[in-house]
Amino acid sequence: MKAALPPMKAALPPIRPVLRRVVFSLSVLLWAAVMIYFYESGRIVKYLAPDFRPIALAGGLGLAVLGLFNLLTAFREVDCGHDHGEGEGEEHDHEGSDMNPLASLILMTLPVGFSAVTSTDSFSQATLARKGLYENVQPADTPFLASAFPAPTREEIENTHSKTADGYLQFSLMELFFATGDRELQDVIGGMQIETEGRIVMEKNDNPNGTRMRLYRMFMTCCIADSRAIPIILEFSKEPPLLPDNGWVKVAGTMTFPEENGTLKAVLVVTRATAADVPPEEKFLRR
Repeated sequence: MKAALPPMKAALPPIRPVLRRVVFSLSVLLWAAVMIYFYESGRIVKYLAPDFRPIALAGGLGLAVLGLFNLLTAFREVDCGHDHGEGEGEEHDHEGSDMNPLASLILMTLPVGFSAVTSTDSFSQATLARKGLYENVQPADTPFLASAFPAPTREEIENTHSKTADGYLQFSLMELFFATGDRELQDVIGGMQIETEGRIVMEKNDNPNGTRMRLYRMFMTCCIADSRAIPIILEFSKEPPLLPDNGWVKVAGTMTFPEENGTLKAVLVVTRATAADVPPEEKFLRR
């Protein structure tokens, strides 16, 4: 009788572990591709503050390396490091999971892929309202800081702000908004002829004559999740001119800080308002 031949060792590991490794590698590569794409395309400026963008790029590159390594080694057979014992053969699987690999792929990739393709990179009106666009919230007074850093004089402001051809001082919207928390700064800026820019929408509060609109920009500390709207009120002498809703405008006029219904507000009495180009990057302190 011929001696029984020993069973041949499989050339490849079991199909289910291999499929699972490939699927997870592809998921990681898709996440890497989305992060790198957002950075290279410039869309990331809508979602992250400048200091955090290199971190996102580094994360995307790291995921790409990890995904490629796992994909290239997915078909390697390795020893599990212990005896399986009787009854356990080559199909012994240390990577078992109750979830189907294709279901895992869909759950890991479909949401991020769908969001990347369909996102408009902007807020809806409802989201803007939740982020404080129509709230009359004023910054708190800071007497300690005010005593440590005295308010600038009118001369200092004129020397540190550019002036338009028709004599208006150019301010960022952030300066005007936060001036409502500094009474000394209000005394200096109040009555000044200034120009600023931002997005314009209709005023929904305290606007019985229909002569008010609201100018805002988004302030972001680190990412879009913590962003909030920073608005001021625009007061026109008559019905506001036709301007693109939620579009970018430059407005000029006289800065005032009236108290209405017990709340101090930043109100710009407008003398001119014109449509403006969208800034190359909508970061708040752009000059």
